[in-house]
Amino acid sequence: MAKDQFYRRGSFNSYQSNTSDEDMVEIAGASLDFSFAEDVPPLDREPQGAHLSLSAKATVFGHSAVIQYCHSSFPPPMLQPLGKHLEDALDYKRALYTNYNGAGMNGASKIMDFLDEPIPGLGTYEDFNTIDWVREKSRDRDRHREITSKSKESLWALIKGLSDAFSGWLVMLLVGLMAGAIAGLIDMASHWMTDLKEGVCLVGFWYNHEHCCWTSSETTFEQRDKCPQWKSWSELFLDQSEGAGAYILNYFIYVSWALAFAFLAVSLVRVFAPYACGSGIPEIKTILSGFIIRGYLGKWTLIIKIVTLVLAVSSGLSLGKEGPLVHVACCCGNIVCHLCTKYRKNEAKRREVLSAAAAAGVSVAFGAPIGGVLFSLEEVSYYFPLKTLWRSFFAALVAAFTLRSINPFGNSRLVLFYVEFHSPWHLLELVPFVLLGIFGGLWGAFFIRANIAWCRRRKTTKLGKYPVLEVLVVTAITGIIAFPNDYTKMSTSGLISELFNDCGLLDSSQLCDYINDVNSTKTIDDLPDRAAGKGVYTAIWQLALALVFKIFITIFTFGMKVPSGLFIPSMAVGAIAGRLLGVGMEQLAYYHNDWIIFRGWCSPGADCITPGLYAMVGAAACLGGVTRMTVSLVVIMFELTGGLEYIVPLMAAAMTSKWVSDAIGREGIYEAHIRLNGYPFLEAKEEFTHRTLAMDVMRPRRNDPPLTSLTQDGMKVEDVETIINETTYSGFPVIVSKESQRLVGFILRRDLIISIENGRKRQDGIVSTSLIYFTEHSPVQPPNSPAALKLRSVLDLSPFTVTDHTPMEIVVDIFRKLGLRQCLVTHNGRLLGIITKKDILKHIAQMANQDPDSIMFN
Repeated sequence: MAKDQFYRRGSFNSYQSNTSDEDMVEIAGASLDFSFAEDVPPLDREPQGAHLSLSAKATVFGHSAVIQYCHSSFPPPMLQPLGKHLEDALDYKRALYTNYNGAGMNGASKIMDFLDEPIPGLGTYEDFNTIDWVREKSRDRDRHREITSKSKESLWALIKGLSDAFSGWLVMLLVGLMAGAIAGLIDMASHWMTDLKEGVCLVGFWYNHEHCCWTSSETTFEQRDKCPQWKSWSELFLDQSEGAGAYILNYFIYVSWALAFAFLAVSLVRVFAPYACGSGIPEIKTILSGFIIRGYLGKWTLIIKIVTLVLAVSSGLSLGKEGPLVHVACCCGNIVCHLCTKYRKNEAKRREVLSAAAAAGVSVAFGAPIGGVLFSLEEVSYYFPLKTLWRSFFAALVAAFTLRSINPFGNSRLVLFYVEFHSPWHLLELVPFVLLGIFGGLWGAFFIRANIAWCRRRKTTKLGKYPVLEVLVVTAITGIIAFPNDYTKMSTSGLISELFNDCGLLDSSQLCDYINDVNSTKTIDDLPDRAAGKGVYTAIWQLALALVFKIFITIFTFGMKVPSGLFIPSMAVGAIAGRLLGVGMEQLAYYHNDWIIFRGWCSPGADCITPGLYAMVGAAACLGGVTRMTVSLVVIMFELTGGLEYIVPLMAAAMTSKWVSDAIGREGIYEAHIRLNGYPFLEAKEEFTHRTLAMDVMRPRRNDPPLTSLTQDGMKVEDVETIINETTYSGFPVIVSKESQRLVGFILRRDLIISIENGRKRQDGIVSTSLIYFTEHSPVQPPNSPAALKLRSVLDLSPFTVTDHTPMEIVVDIFRKLGLRQCLVTHNGRLLGIITKKDILKHIAQMANQDPDSIMFN
């Protein structure tokens, strides 16, 4: 086996050290913090040129189907040896999958059956490892069959079977309740701490600005944000609200609070939970693809993520809470999984819960339960069976209901951006909507390249050694520049809400400072286009400056060592651009309604253009350009705003944005960060188009050392221990003999180590000269030979195999659909080499003229 295959740091005596992403060694007694989706997707058909072994077909498709396949494909003289091969596979499944944590060791002096005495460590996975989807699925099917058979024996067994079936829905209920409650807490806390930078409520310091003035009887509608109960810091300390002194004091306290919040957030992350930083979506995508990052979804990460997310949002940094809420919801799902045995002990089943939890996270982040389900399906989940779809829908429903019950925004709605546009859109407006889509695509491609370049510089220079200083510097720059501009001083969510707003006669915002026509007979709900007043022109200049500021500061903010989401900053950039374009179109239609483009649908005194709609379309375009979402994005946007009749403009902008950004670079921001961090993620959306064969990718390559393998009955314990000590591989093929090179099976390094150690301790007569055999019957030995060690039960008798001439596009498809960790390569039945998931990722990177050595866990 090639040197870089199944790379493992450690030795025979220290097998619990960290490993690379392709290691398949398993930890004894490991308590994993998360797990993954249930159903392994079957191959729709047998790929041309891909020769899966019959025992592999038996594992995936069922043995009865393979027997029919044999009778239809082979002449009668060949059926007897093939039937024997299938019986071997059946013996293996009965021995290993039904009792996955046991191993058989039969000696000459004393026979021990570890199927009755489980060995700790078999059936678990090590950190930075990939799960075996096929084995996990087989274990769950065997567990389900056992429960079904026992339920017919007694009433108690039937009740236990019903509780096992209902446990999935109970887990979804608890995940939804937790996600909704935590989201409501984060919303209320962040609003209060954001307003704390500007002042304090005298009747109760725990009230934010809006809630404080609700209790006042002296508040007018025009000045509803001003009341005697709310005092700015200058009013509290200097007893004055105007003047240079008051401005400087408010400026200083605003920046000071921002620095304090940011410092506390980055310090908590650095000291207590390093995994709590960032968005979390790239890691969630990698975890759902089968990778393990222990501790990423743990209790401590959840607690620190909640606290630091409130602090980071309140500091005024250009980031949002939506992406981190997906991480928070997945942490809740992982924790709840420990309540049920079938999720706690099965990695594939647990990923089903995590996919549903991601949907619940988006549901409470945007108040969009259907959009959350589609987001999990389109963007996060690696595999999404129908059962997960139903449970995701239920979890998102419960989460949204819980958040609605808490009512964190005080408006009896799930979101802060709810709008009601009273004018329909017109066909000719698709042109500016497409222009917003082009802008969103260009902005998305620019942001991804600039942010990845900055993050790579952070990783490769001394800048990465000072995360606290970096956060403080970016926070200080953000606070100093943001305070003088009203549209950057307010929270990003509040900015988006104001930009989406459709102006009425009672609106006091600068964006609604139009010159009123006293002779107009239009109602408030059908307000005509009017000439822009002084306030509108002032707001346009401030928004233009805010747009430039948001574009550049977000590049340096996303990826810092604090929780940082990208949805809200991206939407803010698009909303500003859209509002500016909308105001421009509105004034153009007002002053030039006789132009041919406005003639017929924009008569004088009519309500033709809705600038808030342009802001909404621009927000969708920029978010789509960064994340490359389409269907889920449109659904989230109309759930977010209530603008159901504006689906077509949203679709046009989203698709245009995706086309433009894909023309510049194929990767979205999350895929780019996955590649930057070197996570072993095999993208299911991309097609493999290169004409290479399995022999071009397998190890060993030409001039490499020969493949390290074990023989089925000719090796002693000391020989195997020597191979383990002298190599770093995480698994070994087992062959009939060195001469024949006929494949028997595959054994994991970790299983081999545990079996030998337990054999020495628990079986009499096992010494260094004892024979190890993987056959059903013990080989003939000379008299007075030491006891032999039988390891057939821990041998995978059905490893997936392909021929050396199998096209790589088929191999890649097999790895994607079945979630494989490794595949053995044969020629005329003789073992040639091995292909791992990391080999495929390196090959794809090499074909794309990228550094293949970057595929590692950094």
